[in-house]
Amino acid sequence: MAVTATTASARPATVASRAGAAAVTTALVLLVAALAVVDITQGTAAVGPAEVLKALTGQADPADASVVIASRLPRMTAGLLVGAALGMAGVALQAVSRNVLASPDTLAVNAGSYLALGLAAVTGVSLPLLASSGIAFAGGLAAAAVVLGLSGLGAGTVRLVLAGTALALGLTAVTEGLLLLFPRQTEGLYRWNQGNIGQNGFDGVVQMLPAAVVGLAGLLLIARRVDALALGDDAARGLGVPVRATRVTAVVLATLLSAAAVTLAGPIGFVGLCAPALVRPLARRFRGFLRLRTGVPVAGLVGAALVLGADVLLRTSVDPDTAVAVPTGVVTSLVGAAFLVVMAARLRDTAQAAAPDTLRIRGRAVFLTTLTVLSIALVGITVAAVLLGDSKLLLGDVVNWAQGRAGRTVSFVLDTRTPRVFAALLAGAALALAGTLVQAVTRNPLAEPAVLGVSGGGALGAVVLVTTVPLAGAWSVAGAAFAGSAVTAVVVFGLAARGGFQQNRLVLVGVGVASGTTALISLLIVLTDPFNAGKALTWLSGSTYGRTLPDVLPLAGVLAVAVAVAAVRHRELDLVSLDEDTPRLLGLDLARGRLGFLVLSVLLSATAVAAAGTIGFVGLVAPHAARALVGRRHTRVLPVALLLGAVLVCTADLLGRTVIAPAQLGAGLMTAVIGTPYFLHVLMRGRR
Repeated sequence: MAVTATTASARPATVASRAGAAAVTTALVLLVAALAVVDITQGTAAVGPAEVLKALTGQADPADASVVIASRLPRMTAGLLVGAALGMAGVALQAVSRNVLASPDTLAVNAGSYLALGLAAVTGVSLPLLASSGIAFAGGLAAAAVVLGLSGLGAGTVRLVLAGTALALGLTAVTEGLLLLFPRQTEGLYRWNQGNIGQNGFDGVVQMLPAAVVGLAGLLLIARRVDALALGDDAARGLGVPVRATRVTAVVLATLLSAAAVTLAGPIGFVGLCAPALVRPLARRFRGFLRLRTGVPVAGLVGAALVLGADVLLRTSVDPDTAVAVPTGVVTSLVGAAFLVVMAARLRDTAQAAAPDTLRIRGRAVFLTTLTVLSIALVGITVAAVLLGDSKLLLGDVVNWAQGRAGRTVSFVLDTRTPRVFAALLAGAALALAGTLVQAVTRNPLAEPAVLGVSGGGALGAVVLVTTVPLAGAWSVAGAAFAGSAVTAVVVFGLAARGGFQQNRLVLVGVGVASGTTALISLLIVLTDPFNAGKALTWLSGSTYGRTLPDVLPLAGVLAVAVAVAAVRHRELDLVSLDEDTPRLLGLDLARGRLGFLVLSVLLSATAVAAAGTIGFVGLVAPHAARALVGRRHTRVLPVALLLGAVLVCTADLLGRTVIAPAQLGAGLMTAVIGTPYFLHVLMRGRR
């Protein structure tokens, strides 16, 4: 009788759960329909709801009908298709990776598609939409395969997301280099990368709809196998599920959905992350949503609501002319970045903060030899950077210039080139020192100013001032950069400190903040000067172009003070980098010391950004290489890291100025290409 009673009571609960799920689905459909109706009534033309209704019934003026049929309806349907495709792709990727942070953005799918389309654009061949979709699919699938292959698929880990983010940074750097090198062939690609659902007619939607349908149908067919993966690989195999084939098939189908969305509207950021996250609370309440067969369509509805909602919110908040200029993807990226920060702060992180490297003992002779070799390398690269460029000079020209006896041409070249060399040298040294301080304080081998969003905050502050006050001086730009870096540092370190600077949480919060600052920079550029994408690319690519000696003075002053402080307090750095208990046992105020070093690192990062733009991975590579060469004692690590950072950035700047002269590439793009593999190496070494 007890069993019968239990079974009888379970049936109403199941029926109630199904009824609730049906009610929620109906509510989502009505919400999407309402947003779609509102969306087609918004625009720059004076075509309101009455005119839209007449156009749909064939009674409108031909001009009004043209606006509705050729522009607004295609935009609305594109929003529906893109949002649904990204939502479904996100829930599929999270299911097969068992990772709540997996999405087309965080797994570098969008970055791979961006690079593939950039390479296709460089050829100058005009491709039909279907061919572009195929290229985007191939690029996104290759990027996802690399990330999944490198990081593994352990449940609960965020290393998959960190690997995807690092790869996305490298791929995006290469693509931005193509944009700078081939501006005519890639015209409009940067703006496309911001994501915009605006369409001219239904051609794009009609061509991409079959790809989305195939992706949805495929996911529904393998839904039961994917559900079995949630039990674990061994349990799934016991049920007869081909684990590897199921996982590969799901990733391919998710990439197909992402490629369709990317081809139609460009990368619409973080919809694939937010939509599944909004479905999860529903799944906890209504068990029917736990299964992929029902979760995929619901995630598609939520994704469609997010994209259309962002478009409606944008056009409601600002005037129509401004709303047209702002890409939809910028709005979703801002929301998604905040969403990622909140999720990262709430995640349980099993990777506790630890010493950056194992203890290494190096002899004094090794240290002196390393210091000598790096000093010689620094002198050599500095001389080469001064002499080489679009115009080659001799040492005699430099001597004559220093004595005031050079000709007009030589003087002009050196007057413009020398500040660039100083900016690269000082920025490299500053970022290396900042990375050394951050890694010591947080005991996190992945910590680095650019990865943690501190450099992005500085770039945002500088761009805000430069775009609003074009005549601002060097010290003002440095102050604005420091303000931006300070705000982002407070957010990142404040959230991470609550959990003891746990490795994955710290970096993931930083990644979210960095994504937000990048979206804000794009938004600012679009609003102030929508046709000047080069201005944003200059800051984001880390270029020293156009720098003068006054621009470098703030960085030189801060670096001198920081080096002096770090040299005096090098023993404190050694203690802080060990553990939490040893400094306290020796009477050290750990919180105060940690705060002081972090403030110093923020100052260094901000002034480096003001002088040379955003340059990533130097703060990661230089400290690691220094510890590998001379051990962990900071009295030796500091000078070696400073020299390595200066040599790395100056070399990157020299290569960017000379290899493809007269065209130029920013030093930040070069260091990103170098630093991305190193970041992945450090990440995988920590996993092993």
